[in-house]
Amino acid sequence: MITKVVRSFCLGVLLAQPLLAMDWPRWGGPDGDGRAPDGALAPERLAGELKTIWRAPIGNGLGSPVVSGDKVFYLDNQQNQETLHAAEAASGKAIWNVPIDEVFKDTQSAPGPRGTPLVDGDFVYANSCQGEFKCLRVADGGLVWKTSFTRDFHAYFLGERGDAPGASRHGYTGSPTIEGERMYVNVGGTNGASVVCFNKRNGQVIWQSQNDIPGHASPRVATLAGVKQVVSFTAEAVIGLAAEDGRLLWRIPVQTRLGRHAVTPVIAGDFIVVSSHQAGLIGIQVTANQGAIRAERVWLNKPLAINFSSPVAADGCLYGLGPGRKLVCVDLRTGEKTWEQEDAFAGAMDKDYAAFIVLKDRILGLGYNGRLALFAVDRQAYRSLGDAKVCGDTWCNPAYADGRLFLRDERELLCVRLAP
Repeated sequence: MITKVVRSFCLGVLLAQPLLAMDWPRWGGPDGDGRAPDGALAPERLAGELKTIWRAPIGNGLGSPVVSGDKVFYLDNQQNQETLHAAEAASGKAIWNVPIDEVFKDTQSAPGPRGTPLVDGDFVYANSCQGEFKCLRVADGGLVWKTSFTRDFHAYFLGERGDAPGASRHGYTGSPTIEGERMYVNVGGTNGASVVCFNKRNGQVIWQSQNDIPGHASPRVATLAGVKQVVSFTAEAVIGLAAEDGRLLWRIPVQTRLGRHAVTPVIAGDFIVVSSHQAGLIGIQVTANQGAIRAERVWLNKPLAINFSSPVAADGCLYGLGPGRKLVCVDLRTGEKTWEQEDAFAGAMDKDYAAFIVLKDRILGLGYNGRLALFAVDRQAYRSLGDAKVCGDTWCNPAYADGRLFLRDERELLCVRLAP
């Protein structure tokens, strides 16, 4: 009898683990790198019309939806409030919504939030464009803890004034990241609190470091050259901080006029790629020598500058939206283009935006005009595996969970079935 119980328990655990891994709980998916888990359902091809499971009207916003368990979370503008919503992933039916901050307005888009929530277990985290940061309960939206980048860490937010750079100009759009019990956030305090490490459960500050104004990219946590690091693409540089205590390990300056650094750092082994429309595509190698960590810019490809559409890495190559709104494949180690494809998204490339998700040996791309394309991971040539129209105009990266794509356009939140 005991043996049967143990076997049943073990089987239940084995069955439950893949289900947990199928979530898309934060910007860039489970690991922040735009990759779906290896066991995720993935379409072989896109053919004909795709099945829309549900649609729900939403307000303005440029943040991406995320999925955890049976809920989908997103931010939008409701009655001039940046508002966090939880809805049923199966139906889109509203569960709860909570205001985060007054809405932010500038000339870049319709008024609304620009950040992406992060879900971790029983908690969901969200920050406003103006630096209000809240931890809420997944179950009911109840407040657990909160902080303010401007009031508590003396970060400054100016909006579109003069040459205000990065997040101080267009808002705190980068999302936090979590590793274990710690949360790393681009807070932007210029008195030693550019990046802050919090206890994710109560908001207690564990460490704070540097004086950089944030860019618009989310930080990444990775082990490079044998040391766990927080990699942040600020408005002034790419920096590596020791995840343990926040000490500066290395810094690569990236100087542009307004610090509009929006591309999430791509990390492959001990190699990092970032990009800015003014600075170009940059390859950085991190090494260790007698205990000292060193980073060096090993290549720069200015003609292949990626503006703000975050690329993905697969099989030693970078795939993203390059100049001229062309889909490009770039060798990670050399920075050389291996191919480019014009109009890969059937007319979607009229704006500098496309979102990418790696699905095994395929890449799913979503263009500005709501055209979805599937193509092969192949360094030799572009190989289309089909395309389909799925939504209206969009600037928002989708979430992929359990064969379903959760995405938003200017009017609706949608759930589309891609794989059985």
